[in-house]
Amino acid sequence: MVKCPPIRSVLAVLLGMAATAPAGTNGEITAATERIRPWPKNPRFWCYQGRPVLLLGGSRDDNLFQIPDLREHLEEMAAAGANYIRNTMSDRRDGGFEVYPFLQLPDGRYDLERWNPEYWQRFDNLLRWTHKLGIIVQIEIWDRFDYSRTNWRSHPYNPTNNINYTYEESGFAPEYPEHPGQNRQPFFFTTPRQRNNTVVLKYQQRFVRELLRHSLPWPHVLYCLDNETSAEEEWAIYWAEFVQAEAAAAGRRVCITEMWDAHDLRSPQHARTYTHPDRFDFFEASQNNHQVGDAHWANLQWLRQQIEARPRPINSVKVYGADAGRYGTDRDGLERWWRMLIGGAAAVRFHRPPAGLGWSPQSAAAIRSARMIESRVKFWHLTPDNRRLRERAPNEAFATATPGRAVVVYFPAGGEVEVDLRDLAGTCAVQWLDTTAAAWRAPQPLAGGGWAPLRTPGEGMWVALIERPTRPEAP
Repeated sequence: MVKCPPIRSVLAVLLGMAATAPAGTNGEITAATERIRPWPKNPRFWCYQGRPVLLLGGSRDDNLFQIPDLREHLEEMAAAGANYIRNTMSDRRDGGFEVYPFLQLPDGRYDLERWNPEYWQRFDNLLRWTHKLGIIVQIEIWDRFDYSRTNWRSHPYNPTNNINYTYEESGFAPEYPEHPGQNRQPFFFTTPRQRNNTVVLKYQQRFVRELLRHSLPWPHVLYCLDNETSAEEEWAIYWAEFVQAEAAAAGRRVCITEMWDAHDLRSPQHARTYTHPDRFDFFEASQNNHQVGDAHWANLQWLRQQIEARPRPINSVKVYGADAGRYGTDRDGLERWWRMLIGGAAAVRFHRPPAGLGWSPQSAAAIRSARMIESRVKFWHLTPDNRRLRERAPNEAFATATPGRAVVVYFPAGGEVEVDLRDLAGTCAVQWLDTTAAAWRAPQPLAGGGWAPLRTPGEGMWVALIERPTRPEAP
């Protein structure tokens, strides 16, 4: 469990952290007890500012701090109930507006010892505006795609583009044409227990320290070391320890994870995270979203069992699936998002287009719908349990419940099942939510105390909320 560090004053910030600190009272940094951390009452979910919080999101880019209309985009998301974004520190110029973190000299080369103020100002803007809007930021420090193929040719770490080291000194090559999943780029072998490349490592350390100098004062930040990495475990161990040491020196305790590349959560890669609660504070399960149907659900439930002894939040910052992409259809993206949510994930976000639905009418409707359910029953009080369903076809329905209080059933494409209401005696109420329109149907009576038939009002995606009449649920 994450321990709460003491409150730090602005003086401490000025001495060792960012000059731009989040707003507090009497000039003090936000109280450490308000930092995002696993909720002590149910550490499978997050709490922020002392209260449990469900993280839902969908944004149109990954390195969100770089987009020109960032503030308007954040405000639009927040207005629909989104409170969770992914922010890679990536600088590859996919949109033409991205900038590198290092100062570019008149001859076109970069000085890795000097910063580009524009890059860090954009990052500061993101942190300040998301804090104001109550949006949690999950930062990814390294993105393997920045350092291979055409992105490597122009990158400041490429020796031909900087004044700080040569190919011979750094061990780099002019080209890395393979997919970065091959893990052949020496950039990811620099740490002491790997190749101990001190020439490059000192610049990597310098970058991470600067990133932390800007982000550590803020209480609404989570840290993920890599984007879908195939790197050696020693790489992740080194940077996890480095970040926590830097945070501790600044009087902070932050939450860290790693995102491994394997699409199967049962891969040994993912065991590096779930078997080390001492090192990783939450689990990043995005790669499960390459799965479909019951396999997608089953893998998530398997993971929940693996961390039963030391529960931690399971985040899914990338939900794949969109007609325009290569990882499934729009329907796949929506189904995966809902299955992760109903299946017990603490944070769920639609991946950016074209690989996901990003920020779109469909993703906004899903988020609004989830908030409508949350207004009636809190997800952190629910436990996924498909044993409550029978007469169920594959991928037909998925259930989560608070025993004796409420049952929520998600139908990806209509259907009819029987639901176990033996712990909800008497007359219950069932209310159907049309997730496409984010609209409730009128409640109807449903007999409790046994197995009850449950049939969707029509085709399409529906959620049934079955409750025994009671007072509104407390946080």
